[in-house]
Amino acid sequence: MTLRKILFATALFASPLFVLAQEGPLTQAIVTVNAKSPQPLTAQNLKVRVNNHETPLTAVEPVKPNGTQVALLIDDGLRTSVGRLLPDIRNFIQSLPEGTEILVGYMQNGRVVSQQPFSTDHKAAAANLRLPMGSPGLSASPYFCLSDFVKNWPGSKEGARDQGSVVTAKARFVIMITNGVDPYNGSVSPLNQNSVYVDNSIRDAQRAGVPVYTIYYTNAGIRGGAASFSGQSYLAKVSDETGGQAYFQGTGNPVSLTPFFERFTKSVSESFVATFPAPAKTSNNLIALKFSTTLGSTKLQAARYIRPGVRITTSPSANRE
Repeated sequence: MTLRKILFATALFASPLFVLAQEGPLTQAIVTVNAKSPQPLTAQNLKVRVNNHETPLTAVEPVKPNGTQVALLIDDGLRTSVGRLLPDIRNFIQSLPEGTEILVGYMQNGRVVSQQPFSTDHKAAAANLRLPMGSPGLSASPYFCLSDFVKNWPGSKEGARDQGSVVTAKARFVIMITNGVDPYNGSVSPLNQNSVYVDNSIRDAQRAGVPVYTIYYTNAGIRGGAASFSGQSYLAKVSDETGGQAYFQGTGNPVSLTPFFERFTKSVSESFVATFPAPAKTSNNLIALKFSTTLGSTKLQAARYIRPGVRITTSPSANRE
């Protein structure tokens, strides 16, 4: 072997891309297109940097309705005036694409309570809607509820964990309706917006590979501009960090939820699963992600961090190592 070949081989084996491709588990993340005239993402027009290293994509596949689960989580402490918007929620559930699984749950005392498992029977799921109880702070904290839910996803077979990998059969999305205030963080002052509980819920959703979409609606007992600012700030942070979107209309309650649900449904329909190798070991069990595209006038939504080894689809081309 010539000296040039030896130096080339040494450089190749030492490069971050080679280490990622050879040693790391294949990992999958949901990437959503945000554009007026969206175009499909492919392995040719999508790029990803993992821990700030450009990484080759092995597959990019669209999220399909029969491969999607949507968890609609409603804060049980919302004002009962949300009852006038129940038809909007019911219409949203019943308008979901055929094959999409839906679960309706109510956030109570740090957990989510649901009357049914994930189901493709949208009419039956809509029938489980009810008025929130309207007791101030009944959720305890919406972030406790979110953390518990994504870590114990109903019907999940994540017991099949292999060397830290999390295997899921479907793309999973959360959409929460809540005021977003964290009562366990003390004052809602703009000077007190660092909450360990909000941060924990973000990390738990990132580890599970779940984008979290949020709709702001005021709570029965926590009012005022400071509370509105605090709640909306937290919800925006959760959505941004996990690859979702935060929806609100000023600091008051929206007159209709339909526009928000339409935007959510559109985002899910324009989501893709990107597959790429990730480092086998990380210091905090999360890797940093940054997606970009060569498509013009197109923005992308994706989690900023994810757990190595997360598997979202059962496609042979995506899951083959």
